[in-house]
Amino acid sequence: MRKQYQIEILDSASKTVYIPNELNLRTHLTKLAFGTHSADAAFVLHKTKKDSIVLSKDLAEALNFPNLTIPLHAFTNNETLFIGPLVGIFTSGFTSFPLRPIGDRTLFFAKLLSVKKTVGAIPFIFGEQHINWEQGTIQGLFYHQEGWETYEIPFPNVVYDRLPNRKSERKNDLKAVRDRLQKEYLIPWYNPGFFNKLDVYERLQNEESISRYLPETHSFSSFSIIERMLSDYGHVFLKPINGSLGLGIHQIIYDKKEGNYYCRYRDRDENRLRKYNSLESLMRNVFAGRNLSRMLVQQGIHLLRHGQRPIDFRIHTNKDENGEWKITATAAKIAGPGSVTTHVKSGGVIKTLDEVFEAADEKEEALKKLTAAALKISKALERNMEGIIGEIGFDFGLDRKGNVWLFEANSKPGRSIFKHPQLREFDLLTRKLSLSFAVFLAEASITKPEEIFR
Repeated sequence: MRKQYQIEILDSASKTVYIPNELNLRTHLTKLAFGTHSADAAFVLHKTKKDSIVLSKDLAEALNFPNLTIPLHAFTNNETLFIGPLVGIFTSGFTSFPLRPIGDRTLFFAKLLSVKKTVGAIPFIFGEQHINWEQGTIQGLFYHQEGWETYEIPFPNVVYDRLPNRKSERKNDLKAVRDRLQKEYLIPWYNPGFFNKLDVYERLQNEESISRYLPETHSFSSFSIIERMLSDYGHVFLKPINGSLGLGIHQIIYDKKEGNYYCRYRDRDENRLRKYNSLESLMRNVFAGRNLSRMLVQQGIHLLRHGQRPIDFRIHTNKDENGEWKITATAAKIAGPGSVTTHVKSGGVIKTLDEVFEAADEKEEALKKLTAAALKISKALERNMEGIIGEIGFDFGLDRKGNVWLFEANSKPGRSIFKHPQLREFDLLTRKLSLSFAVFLAEASITKPEEIFR
């Protein structure tokens, strides 16, 4: 467990830092760094305050250090003492309203930043418009009990990507910010980008230990692939390759006895089920005018059910302060009546695993399988995807034989499961670890940069 130090600011003394003896690690310290700013300083040992680092006021001002009374970590390298980390959370969609500076997502960010004292980091929100490239500073948004405040601070030690959607991710000016901070300032940037369903499938299917979790999946090329998969599996799903929130998902079912085809989907906030006498008729009526090249076809799975409704499972994984993958949340999602997905907006219901498994041994067996799969696939995605991944939200299915199936991996998982009263503690844990990982990254980028920027 890394030690945290209370940072105090002293009016007297010029460019001086008072440090406890334990930080005098046979290293001759000459500089103090905060974020990407550093300044020459005189270091003096103090014996009375073992858990404090005291800065002279002029040094705090030179480093744009905000006096926030947050205990911080201290790292030493190359005659420099680094205090922090300073964690920039990059997003878009800012408003001009002081009480809701990030619109509908303001509450989420307020809750994310509220764990700063337990983590020992200084997190802030920023967008492209808040950066002063000439000064190397950012007008960062900070959250306190009194509300939101803006401070001018240096560029951060690490950046946590919280862009809200693929549209913002594709904007050239936002891409330019990421590239410049990474390449020119060597700032680690974690959780970049949204996963593409087909890309994830193709990268994982070459890993022998992972491929057994993957339902057969193809990009749409012709009706014949749907016909063949319907013959093999009885039902298939058509999904947008870059979809999210369950939007645009269609289930196609073939009834061998009657020779009819059924399509289940959501349209204008209603769950629909339509019957057709041929696949061509179904495709012509349901998918008229759609670009099917952006869809994938996925094997249907005969899922476990609860009260006659299919269940799938959301498992969150996060990297912790030691850079290790941890299971941070588990929940069951029950499909709404007639719904093609388990999403809450389609009538789905969130349950704990205790609520869906009557027998304790069944629950333990399911949990064991799901968590093992989540940890294995987290490591596999880390090996196979670009960028630094710090959190993943998985949607898994369990079939009636107890096999685990991966439906989706989300690099920016939704948080609807945490509305369940018994899952709120996991909400706190996922927020805490998403910032704890920043501490690990910051230290690694300072002391072992070759491992981060290889």
